[in-house]
Amino acid sequence: MNHTRFPVVLRTLALLALLALAAGPAAAGPPLICHPFDIGDAKSLPWVSHDWNLTGQEGYDTRSLAADTLAILDSSDVTLVHMETLRRATLYARKDPASGKQLLVRLVSRAEAARSSGHPNALAIFDAGYLAEAYQQWLGEGGQNPAHGLDGRVQINKALGLRTSDAQMEFAAALAGLKGPAEENQEHVRKAVAGAKSDPLLARNLATRFLGSQSPTMAEMIARDSSTKVAKQ
Repeated sequence: MNHTRFPVVLRTLALLALLALAAGPAAAGPPLICHPFDIGDAKSLPWVSHDWNLTGQEGYDTRSLAADTLAILDSSDVTLVHMETLRRATLYARKDPASGKQLLVRLVSRAEAARSSGHPNALAIFDAGYLAEAYQQWLGEGGQNPAHGLDGRVQINKALGLRTSDAQMEFAAALAGLKGPAEENQEHVRKAVAGAKSDPLLARNLATRFLGSQSPTMAEMIARDSSTKVAKQ
């Protein structure tokens, strides 16, 4: 990144979050799925596509999905790495529902163990909630969705209560809550954009466009959708 432009990017992002942007059409596609997150050189599940979706050429054995995903999650404390890994896992889960269900069960069990421990692991709780929300957006509301009936946003907010200075998690909460309470989501947007001032990886992600060159940036999308909901109330 050109460091001389970095402050300009941050000022632009802050302005987008603080001003009520003009209403526009909602972004096409599930926000937790149809946009790859920039994780730099960090490890995640196998990926060969230059787009957001699988190509069918990955050659990945999805029977290892739960074990591989957990290994990656356990090895990183960077929320964006968790977001991208769970996004990829959700795409693989649609191809292999049995492995997708196994992954969800293991993440839910892991989150329950984290909550009952003396030192709760916020990311373990976050992972279960985020995967549930990703499944809701990608696998639908029927019996084919093992997360049917689960409210992942509750778990994401519980994780934020334990990890209050994680702006990347605020970004995740803003994306997951685009259809939730408007005022709560605006607060997630505000904290995410404010945190990007000291988090270059998050700043890069907020500055990327959701789907193609004509679509809004991620910062514009979450700020616009939140402000539009407030105006309608």
